[in-house]
Amino acid sequence: MIVPVDKTNLADAAAVHAAAWRDSHRAFCSPALIESHTAERQAAYLGRKADAGSRIFLLIDDVPVGVVSVTGNLIEDLYVLPNRQGHGYGTKLLRYAASVCDGTPTLWILENNTGARRLYERSGFSETGNRKITPGGLDEIEFAQREDCMETERLLIDRVRESDREDRFN
Repeated sequence: MIVPVDKTNLADAAAVHAAAWRDSHRAFCSPALIESHTAERQAAYLGRKADAGSRIFLLIDDVPVGVVSVTGNLIEDLYVLPNRQGHGYGTKLLRYAASVCDGTPTLWILENNTGARRLYERSGFSETGNRKITPGGLDEIEFAQREDCMETERLLIDRVRESDREDRFN
C-alpha cells in the first residue's frame, strides 16, 4: 500500500530514505558523508521538501519498504530498503509517482546508477540529453517518460494513470 507521508509517518519514511541512500552511495561517497545521512537528518530534509510543496509517499508491505517524492512533474528520492530490492517495490513506487505527476514525469539519476537506469528504462523513461555537471565527477542525467500514445482521427490510446481508476469501471 502506498500512503502519503505526513507527521505521523515521517520518521518511517526518513528511516527508509536514510538506509537506502547510505547503501546506494557507499561505493563512491566518503564514510563520513555516508554516516551523516541519519534518519533524523533525512526527516528534516523530507520535512523541508513537504513544506516547500513536494508530495512524499511511503510504500508499506507489512513494514515501510520504500519512499518517493513528487514535485510537479519531477520524481525524486525513490529509495527502497536494500534487503527489499528486486521484489517490484521500485517499479510500484515509480508507477505511482508517475501517475500523480503534473505533466510528463521527469527524474534525474547519477550516471553511475545502473540499477536505477535499468528500472527507469524498463518503465518507459529515456534520456532527454540534459546533464548536470557536478564537481565530484559524477554527472546527473535527466530522464523523461516517453509519451507512449497513439492518436488517430477517432481514437486516442494513452497510458493508464492512477487518476483513471474510476473511469475504468464506469
